[in-house]
Amino acid sequence: MRLIPTCVFSDTAPPALSDGHAVDRFVQIASLTKVVTGTALTSMAASEVLALDDPVERWLPAAPTTGITLLHLARHTSGLPRLPPGRLSRRDPYAAFDRPALDCLLPRLDTLATRPPGQQEEYSNLGYAVLGAALTAASGTTYEELVTEYVLRPLDLTEVTANPGPGRSLPIPGLLGRPRKPWTMDGAILPAGGLWATPRAAADLVVRILVERRLGDPAPSWQTSGPLRWHNGATRHASLFAGAMDDGRWVLIHRLNATPEDTDRAGIETLKASRTAP
Repeated sequence: MRLIPTCVFSDTAPPALSDGHAVDRFVQIASLTKVVTGTALTSMAASEVLALDDPVERWLPAAPTTGITLLHLARHTSGLPRLPPGRLSRRDPYAAFDRPALDCLLPRLDTLATRPPGQQEEYSNLGYAVLGAALTAASGTTYEELVTEYVLRPLDLTEVTANPGPGRSLPIPGLLGRPRKPWTMDGAILPAGGLWATPRAAADLVVRILVERRLGDPAPSWQTSGPLRWHNGATRHASLFAGAMDDGRWVLIHRLNATPEDTDRAGIETLKASRTAP
């Protein structure tokens, strides 16, 4: 039997845990990281450190003139493909995608783009890697330092990091109880999907950004479906779904060893059930 540790936060009940999940142990939050990156972008723009319509080459001079702006990257309308070019290892696909690898791609952005910017949405991890590099160049700091200054500290969040350190993360149960090794995502891909957080911190992130609007209007990183703003994420052995309705209902689900589709489905069902809860 496959063990699927699960943690569920919502507006209608205390955290629900199963099969050894924990609210205070760090887990990979995968592409929910994009929400943090996008929020850093809008906060930096509000502080006039940069502008949403800045072209990529303003902050990354190695990039050619493409018409791609920071806002295009945040909205997934840059025209860049989903993944960096080349064959990725199934076991640890982003381990080799470090900053030198990204720097080698920057002069080729015009040839990597599959269409002109602004025409069509195409979800792009590569685009968010480029966006993160542009933000670090504009801030003159590391990615972790800039998201702490512009996102985490204003939201009063501390349990979010790129490297939780030994003994602070939740082991992913594998065959015969042996822990599975998580993907390496602290290189150039970090702004697209490499952050770790405790589930309670991830839930607070959702509430403080989407429900309480502590930083103003939510960043364009969020996906929208009618009255629902949401984002999901998945690595090889972890998946989550986070979202909030216009009426204030919200949910965050994090699961280990579950398919992303099942996690998304559980998040939507939780929101539907909250609509009928007394």
